Amino acid sequence: MGDIAKDLTAGTVGGAAQLIVGHPFDTIKVKLQSQPTPLPGQPPRYSGAIDAVRQTVAAEGARGLFKGMGAPLATVAAFNAVLFTVRASRLWAVAGTAVSFLACPTELIKCRLQAQGALASVGSAAVAVKYAGPMDVARHVLRSEGGVAGLFKGLGPTLAREVPGNAAMFGMYELLKQYFAGGTDTSGLGRGSLIVAGGLAGGSFWISVYPTDVIKSVIQIDDYKNPKYSGFFDAFKKILASEGVKGLYKGFGPAMGRSVPANAACFLAYEMVRSSLG
Repeated sequence: MGDIAKDLTAGTVGGAAQLIVGHPFDTIKVKLQSQPTPLPGQPPRYSGAIDAVRQTVAAEGARGLFKGMGAPLATVAAFNAVLFTVRASRLWAVAGTAVSFLACPTELIKCRLQAQGALASVGSAAVAVKYAGPMDVARHVLRSEGGVAGLFKGLGPTLAREVPGNAAMFGMYELLKQYFAGGTDTSGLGRGSLIVAGGLAGGSFWISVYPTDVIKSVIQIDDYKNPKYSGFFDAFKKILASEGVKGLYKGFGPAMGRSVPANAACFLAYEMVRSSLG
């Protein structure tokens, strides 16, 4: 088996592990990001991450935490094949650019499904359409929101997240592995070291780019016919004006809570499968 095939196989297993461990946290992150700014004197839809979990499980059951998982699961092989294959050459910016074109439509579908419960409860026009699943979102966007271009709404903030975020994550991962190994040969590292390196590397992704993810989410769930935001900088200015800097960090807790165990699982699974393939 060639190196690219090994990276593809190991990256796919790693990506699936990351998704299974992290998706419930991601759902709560998107719900917090997408909740509308409350009217003066009114409480927000969710008071925090724990409240969002409680309301989601009460309304939709535990499966509500896994809503929108189908789309990223369907593209996890291609997504991680690109990331881990390019990782070997250290062209992390190239990897981030390439995966943005996969991530953008995938995340648009995922965010619409994750956010629709919160938006419906406040009568948002953005969810006049109730989506039955990932294919239903795709059909609706293709038919009513500008065709294929509609699936790439939010590409700007996706690029602004993936390019520096992946450079930070993979750079941190390699640095930590070499630090733990005491040199450039990291082949003898144990599982504990790989888990710590992977978890901290995942955390560095979100610390470096989190506001761009908030902007991506609000743009992707924005109403097509009556948009609140005209683009990346307009969304940035409006969030800052209405909610201050903290508005750009809505859902940061669940994002970090997800990132550390999910990326630890991803990198550990990748390294173990890659090692077993020789």
